Amino acid sequence: MESLPFFISAIFGLTTIFTVILFAISAYNSKTIIIILSSWLILQFLISLTGFYQNTSTNPPRFLLLVLPPILFIIGLFTTKKGKYFIDRLNPKTLTLLHIVRVPVEIVLFWLFVNKAIPKLMTFEGRNFDIISGLTAPIIYYFGFVKTYISPKLILLWNIVCLALLINIVVNAILSAPFKFQIFAFDQPNIAVLHFPFIWLPCCIVPLVLLSHLVTIRQLLIKERSK
Repeated sequence: MESLPFFISAIFGLTTIFTVILFAISAYNSKTIIIILSSWLILQFLISLTGFYQNTSTNPPRFLLLVLPPILFIIGLFTTKKGKYFIDRLNPKTLTLLHIVRVPVEIVLFWLFVNKAIPKLMTFEGRNFDIISGLTAPIIYYFGFVKTYISPKLILLWNIVCLALLINIVVNAILSAPFKFQIFAFDQPNIAVLHFPFIWLPCCIVPLVLLSHLVTIRQLLIKERSK
């Protein structure tokens, strides 16, 4: 990872910041959201500097400290009164536009593969089709929310399909990492997510993309039931 070209890390870092900004905009420029997410990113940055996540021999894996807090936070949003109040007021237009960050993420993943930091199966040349979500997001945003040519049911379907694509790559990425339960890519495992700034992928970008889909699906279902 030391020999990795700087521009790859820089582009990924900027993509993470852009993701946070778009999510904050969906919450109507919430300063609280920016403070919370920025603090989380800084905390993980400081932890990563110690090499904490690079020790993959522990059981359970230390990687859980990257992904478990965001998962629990998302669960809390969907199961508490205040959480539901918050997510039901997020802007679905901006949440849809947020998915464009999946394009630069997929490009970065390809560069990481070329530099032997992740396996080929995690790229669009392998089992990862998530770039489709990023490429179609502007289309859904414009024709679904700006021009309203696309029906809410089609937007709902798009979100479900793209959610499935996200789950697919997440599962493959976890099972390709050098943990005790690794199944894939022993010749070139997924080590990038154990290093900064790529730890921000599982602890920030993926949770925000997941949350964006879940929130939009919830809002569309609520509108459909209210008809």
